[in-house]
Amino acid sequence: MMYRRFVNRAVVLLLIGFSGWLPSRLLAAVPTTAPAADFSHTWLLHLPGIGGEMPVDRDLRDGLKEGGWKGPLTIYDWTENDPGLDALRNHKRNMCEAAKISQMIEKRVRKDPQVRIMLTSHSGGTGLAVWALEKLPDEVKVQDLFLLASALSPSYDLGPALKHVRGHAYVFYSQGDAVVLGTGTKLFGTIDGVRCEAAGLIGFAAPKGADKTQYQKLVQKPYDEGWQVYGHFGNHIGCMSEAFADHVLAPILTEDLIEAPVSGRPSARAAPRREENCEK
Repeated sequence: MMYRRFVNRAVVLLLIGFSGWLPSRLLAAVPTTAPAADFSHTWLLHLPGIGGEMPVDRDLRDGLKEGGWKGPLTIYDWTENDPGLDALRNHKRNMCEAAKISQMIEKRVRKDPQVRIMLTSHSGGTGLAVWALEKLPDEVKVQDLFLLASALSPSYDLGPALKHVRGHAYVFYSQGDAVVLGTGTKLFGTIDGVRCEAAGLIGFAAPKGADKTQYQKLVQKPYDEGWQVYGHFGNHIGCMSEAFADHVLAPILTEDLIEAPVSGRPSARAAPRREENCEK
């Protein structure tokens, strides 16, 4: 078991390594001034990729804080200490983990109906984020969703998840992420089990029959070479660099908080929830 976990994590690290990486801490920091925002009644939940919580996830956390995020921030490792290909392919366990995440979000909303939740996710974690939103009761919503280098298939129907997004769903993708989200997902499959180029490489496209109204919330951001100064060189983890989170992601978060001030939204009423068969 320990050997298999070592091999799985090694595969993830190898793919990431070949995709190219330069620690953002080696870059000269450029001062930034975040707009004033009210961080009362906020919560940011981050879901890592199939490697579990890694240094890049803590870089993202630190960069968001440096960029002005002053609210609570939680990193939730959904891999259950079984990262790598097992985390990619264990669909049943992933659905159970998505149900747990959904319950975490719902519990937060029940406790504080005014809460504005920002949900960030990277790579395989974008699948867990989307599935968690799909499982929420109709009246429970997050404020914004961030899908960074998504390992979902491009034609995955985001409509049901977007119904639970009050503001925007931001998709950061890069055609330079071909090693992990091109070769890798063609060989091993996307987080939703399709052997194809992933959405983090080419972006999402609404499938036939999708709710186009919900897709209006989608804000797709292709790679910009100007982001190189922030440590994002178009590879799989560039969007997780501390400087990129500081100078690109944090301003979006704070601006959206300003546009969505705390309001007296009524308490969400509890609704029946479909239970997952999550027995070990």
